[in-house]
Amino acid sequence: MLKNIACTVCQVGGEPLDSEQINQLISEIPAWSLISENGEDKLTRTFSFKDFRSALAFTQRVGDLAEAHDHHPTIVTEWGKATVIWWTHKINGLHQNDFIMAAKTDQMYAHNFPEGDKPSNIPE
Repeated sequence: MLKNIACTVCQVGGEPLDSEQINQLISEIPAWSLISENGEDKLTRTFSFKDFRSALAFTQRVGDLAEAHDHHPTIVTEWGKATVIWWTHKINGLHQNDFIMAAKTDQMYAHNFPEGDKPSNIPE
């Protein structure tokens, strides 16, 4: 399972994952969507909350997770929701680390926010 794998060091100039690799890994994080911005593939997911305070607490936990793994997403925090976007800046695309961090984000959300803060279809 991706949530149990440690991130690896990614080198500048490394190759992003190809579409076959992406399709294989994305099946493990079904709540996430694949987007392309400026020719770069990225993973995105919007998490729902009952209020701004909960969304802000989630944002802080994602930040803590990112710091612990030295891999940092874009996070947009709004009233009742937070959107997280993972991709690897060094390679201008997706690396296995992005899928690992998406899975870890899902796990953190499932374990740290009460049932009322989230929809019922969140993978554990």
